[in-house]
Amino acid sequence: MDLKYLLFIGSALGFSLALGVCIIILAYSKTYPVIFRSKKERQFFDPATGVYINFPAISDKCSLNLSVIVPAYNEEERLGPMLDECLDYLESRRKSGAFSYEVIVVSDGSTDQTVSKALSYTKKHSCERVRVLALEKNRGKGGAVRLGMLSARGSLLLFADADGATKFADLRKLEDSLKELVVCKLLLSNCYNERLKRGKFAADYLSKPEITADTLAITVGSRAHLEDEAVASRTVFRTILMYGFHFLVWLFAVKGIRDTQCGFKLLTRKAAAICFESMHVERWAFDVELLYIAQKLNIPISEVAVNWTEIEGSKVTPVWSWLQMGLDLGLIWLRYTIGAWKIRSKGD
Repeated sequence: MDLKYLLFIGSALGFSLALGVCIIILAYSKTYPVIFRSKKERQFFDPATGVYINFPAISDKCSLNLSVIVPAYNEEERLGPMLDECLDYLESRRKSGAFSYEVIVVSDGSTDQTVSKALSYTKKHSCERVRVLALEKNRGKGGAVRLGMLSARGSLLLFADADGATKFADLRKLEDSLKELVVCKLLLSNCYNERLKRGKFAADYLSKPEITADTLAITVGSRAHLEDEAVASRTVFRTILMYGFHFLVWLFAVKGIRDTQCGFKLLTRKAAAICFESMHVERWAFDVELLYIAQKLNIPISEVAVNWTEIEGSKVTPVWSWLQMGLDLGLIWLRYTIGAWKIRSKGD
């Protein structure tokens, strides 16, 4: 049989298959995410009064400086040390100056004592400081972070992993970097330019949290500076998978960010509202879609090196999770490229 004919048939079959996949994706994808919350998931429990209280909405005006979102799935063992370190740091800042905060622990359908462990901190620190959002079913880390973000009161919103791999002292680095982004953004704005020059306010979320809250900016913690050390301790196969995943992130989704997966990211309230209300992915690859959306909307992003220590008990299975995330990356790119998924504009 003629080689050209075989190539033609193969190309035609390949094109038909790709077209069929795209048609199926278009038919079964929802253009914008549908975010469902049961009545129970819209409330938190106040142990002091024994009453369930509704969470606020991210569309409300900020009433605190900082909200910390901690996604937790079966984390009864690791959650305590992480919250101890987190709350010690935040309390020291609160007592030393004008600083207000909350921690929202989002139990992602946990089947152990994660909720009870988190509520013990609510009893100790009050529901003004620590709130627990108990999801009825496991949604995935991205789904848990999203619902925590949408329930927050802060001008700035930080999500931090429950393992405590990144220490909270590094929050200062993220705040400083984000402040630079906010200042640049405000200087480019006709609305704020003259007032900034006259010094009538500073782009500081401690003194003027409402101004920072209404500005678009994201700072991500990064472990990229530890990559050489990680390579030295990994097998060749795992190193190949790691670099392969980084290449796929660069190819399909996010340019210019070396570490998209570090669980220590700081967003302004407006940036969090826009990105998380547009995000579809609820599993491990949600970080990539989050940054993909931000870059598509020209939201300023900075990357800051943070100290990081690997903590035992990770829920990530290295080979399988990386392969799954690699597939998710391709599907994220494909769905946005063919219009199956769309991003809500900043004005929507």
